[in-house]
Amino acid sequence: MQVAQNVGSTLRPTPEMVEIIEDVKKFREALSTILAFGEKVKKYAGVFGTIDGRSAFKLYDTYGFPIELTMEMAHEKGLEVDEKGFEERFKQHQATSHAGAEQRFKGGLADNTEETAKLHTATHLLHAALRKVLGNEVAQKGSNITAERLRFDFSFGRKMTPEEIKEVERLVNEAIQAAVPVTCEEMTVDEAKAQGAIGLFTSKYGERVKVYTMGEFSKEICGGPHASNTADLKSFKIKKEESSSAGVRRIKAVIGQ
Repeated sequence: MQVAQNVGSTLRPTPEMVEIIEDVKKFREALSTILAFGEKVKKYAGVFGTIDGRSAFKLYDTYGFPIELTMEMAHEKGLEVDEKGFEERFKQHQATSHAGAEQRFKGGLADNTEETAKLHTATHLLHAALRKVLGNEVAQKGSNITAERLRFDFSFGRKMTPEEIKEVERLVNEAIQAAVPVTCEEMTVDEAKAQGAIGLFTSKYGERVKVYTMGEFSKEICGGPHASNTADLKSFKIKKEESSSAGVRRIKAVIGQ
């Protein structure tokens, strides 16, 4: 009986195993969707001899297929790809994304309260800390901020270790405790790049951008709103780190608790 109990406890899934199982389920569901869409594209291309720009862009934007891969696979089947149509869709998407980002940072948050501005400021420090701990390949993939918490999506291929999470928290809290002012300066995109500012450089910015700096901790292109000093955040705590989608992780965190 004791042996059976020990075996049962050994086979009990750990939180890490549960997350891996969930990731596999998500991957299978995504793969099934991709294959179904691929069949539709193949039928269309079989009739017209060309993969249209809309389908090529959907393969890129929704399913993560680089246009180069789509073109290579199409050419193997003797098909063409509407590159011009793809480029038009890509530019439309960039314009829409940029407009959405401008709206989000200029009042499109859940609200315009002081607490929301503080949480938005915390995303800058979190982004910088993640790049320092995990590497500069980390890039923001999305965020959602309410008056109670922040949610930050970023590119990274695996689950963070407890040690990495702890170090990210430490770095953010170090910046908060340093009580550095949050400054804003307008400059050209090239000047921002030269100063090492983080930004979505694949997006089309205007001639001049706003760069928010927090001492030596963070320098990022943004539109606001922000706290006036990192000390206003009081403290930072990561509540959850999880998978958002393939190659993208998600952090939920709070401040001032």
